[in-house]
Amino acid sequence: MQLEGARTVVFAGDSVTDCGHTGDPPRHLGHGYVRLVDDALATVLGSSAPRVVNSGTSGNRLVDLERRWQADVIAQRPDVVSVLIGVNDTWRRYDRGMLSLTTEFEARYDRMLGALVEATHARLVLVEPFLVPVDDDQPAWRADLDPKIDAVHRLAEKWSATLVPADREMRERARVVGAAALADDGVHPTDLGHKVLADLWLDTVLG
Repeated sequence: MQLEGARTVVFAGDSVTDCGHTGDPPRHLGHGYVRLVDDALATVLGSSAPRVVNSGTSGNRLVDLERRWQADVIAQRPDVVSVLIGVNDTWRRYDRGMLSLTTEFEARYDRMLGALVEATHARLVLVEPFLVPVDDDQPAWRADLDPKIDAVHRLAEKWSATLVPADREMRERARVVGAAALADDGVHPTDLGHKVLADLWLDTVLG
């Protein structure tokens, strides 16, 4: 999938995408992988690089993203939308007992993508939610997260989306450099983790 011709790319998701973007004038890109992607696109595509919009919001589960989907994503009239969501749906199960069934997760995500494509005909990039366990409790989260990752794969196939295998890549890197080097709490990327994520996104999307 190439981005030439795209005028606006929206990155939607949770804190992994957010990275303080609302307090980051004038570009409001935050200090994570979205900024790194934008910088790289400017270098690679020059004056034809698209406008990049960060629509991440810290703490979001999929249900929260759906509530602001129209205002924060569809209303931008994007040509490409990249979505990274799902780890909080798992995390909230284990720290607050807030269960997000995979069947409901997949149906909601599907409904959101359908509304987006119908309104904008945007091309889609779906990023796997990821986890690199750093404590003894987190490996158990895989029982909830893995089925949601499988759902993202099914949705990518259904909607002809580009799939970014972030969970696979982060786990492979963690075996080399250690999980905490990529995400010191297992979820939120370090500077290195954001670079790995940005490089993977660019390699996958630009080919």
